[in-house]
Amino acid sequence: MPHFDKYPLITQKKADFILFKKIINLMNNKEHLTLEGLLKILAIKGSLNLGLSDEIKTNFPNISPIERPLVLDQKIIDPNWLAGFSSGEGCFHVRFKKSTTSKLGVQVSLLFKISQHERDKELMKSFIDYLNCGNISKNSTWIDYTVVRYEDLVIKIIPFFDKYKIVGVKLQDYLDFKKVAELMRTKDHLTTLGLEKIQKIKEGMNKER
Repeated sequence: MPHFDKYPLITQKKADFILFKKIINLMNNKEHLTLEGLLKILAIKGSLNLGLSDEIKTNFPNISPIERPLVLDQKIIDPNWLAGFSSGEGCFHVRFKKSTTSKLGVQVSLLFKISQHERDKELMKSFIDYLNCGNISKNSTWIDYTVVRYEDLVIKIIPFFDKYKIVGVKLQDYLDFKKVAELMRTKDHLTTLGLEKIQKIKEGMNKER
């Protein structure tokens, strides 16, 4: 709890943390050992994450979930937060598309994407201003922030993640992403050998790793 008080969550998951704290405080006061306290906790749990299970609803049919807090003012105040968020929610893609204008019949492009539930639309929109590039789009109940413009990727996105590091296995995807960006800078993607190199890199990224 002290960690997340010092380094606040920004997405709507912060509401779950607020409710989680309420339950912890009730337990610290031993209220969970009384029926009244237990009912308070169940009312909070009703608005926490996925809410009450069918079993709890059956055994406690009169529980009314409390109002879930709404997280406002979703501002990125630390670039390391965005790096960590991207480590968990971001994706680095290499894409191949058939092209009638390319001599080799294939067009190579890069895509950086972060997806989040539509409830965090305002936060996703803020990425555009924060990184000074990209767009957002809605896909079912999800919002995608994407950067596809090559110049934006090499001038803004790659330098950002070079300075504020991706961690975990996704770091390997980022490094491969950079390799392809460099091959594109040197126009290797316009050669058969270069395309083969990029295809091999792509085959080892993300879920294929």
